[in-house]
Amino acid sequence: MKNEEDGFLRFKSLSDAHRIFGLPQPKHPLISLLHPDTPLRTDDLPSAHVLSFYKIAYKPRLSGKLKYGQHYYDFGEGGLLFAAPNQIIGNHDNDGICSEYTLLIHPDFLLNYPLARKVKQYGFFSYSANEALHLSDEEKTTILSIFSMIENELDSRIDDFSQDVVISQIDLLLNYANRFYKRQFITRKAVNNDLLVQLDELLDDYFDKETSLKLGLPTVHYLADRLALSPSYLSDMLRSLTGQNAQQHIHYKLIEKAKEKLSVSSLSISEVAYGLGFEHPQSFSKLFKTKTNLTPMEFRQQFN
Repeated sequence: MKNEEDGFLRFKSLSDAHRIFGLPQPKHPLISLLHPDTPLRTDDLPSAHVLSFYKIAYKPRLSGKLKYGQHYYDFGEGGLLFAAPNQIIGNHDNDGICSEYTLLIHPDFLLNYPLARKVKQYGFFSYSANEALHLSDEEKTTILSIFSMIENELDSRIDDFSQDVVISQIDLLLNYANRFYKRQFITRKAVNNDLLVQLDELLDDYFDKETSLKLGLPTVHYLADRLALSPSYLSDMLRSLTGQNAQQHIHYKLIEKAKEKLSVSSLSISEVAYGLGFEHPQSFSKLFKTKTNLTPMEFRQQFN
């Protein structure tokens, strides 16, 4: 563990994490489960730090949640927070509430298992703290039972099957987390529909106020920042509502705006492309043809 040039404190190993909290060295150098008898207090962490391993933490209470007006309120039974290696964790994650279970997994522990690739496909490892997985009573029971199984296995005698068993248990934990996140998108449908309206208004303003002339094409990160969401959460939310991820939704709005300009204005194809934020008209024409099976000129000719 040391300070890097970027100013963030980096935990290079699980031993570093144990050492800073005054805990015994982990029984396994690549995986560790901190349980209720050795709770991890997040307010003891540096204000900005980076882990070199995966972190899955269960908190019995979650604070700092987004306000959802009259539409929705979160479950009160705590939930899960996820962090991936090399992800910056800062003050917004630190609320002083004990994590009842904290599972730390070095990427090397997953090597030679399909889970090493599969784990990278879970978008929730890139969600922010206010996008945590909130658990119902029944879901909490399921998740805590898996943590208990992992704990028992890690405390048992190490043998030739130990790693296989723990890997399968981690896989089970992530499958349930994925399932419960899908439920969360459904239960927040009213809220997410409001966010979809806000997103479309942002995109309309982006083009109507010619922000694209200054900033170029709208990006997922730009829109996510304006909505106070992480890019991964924005994409997963949109998939649950429209079947498209954030980039696909941007392309849809781009094409709709392009159709509008091509049908009602006398702007050249190049002027339409530059107005939407494209650096090169050829890129615009290629995207338009891909999405509509027509070139911009062919589309315009339908109106003449």
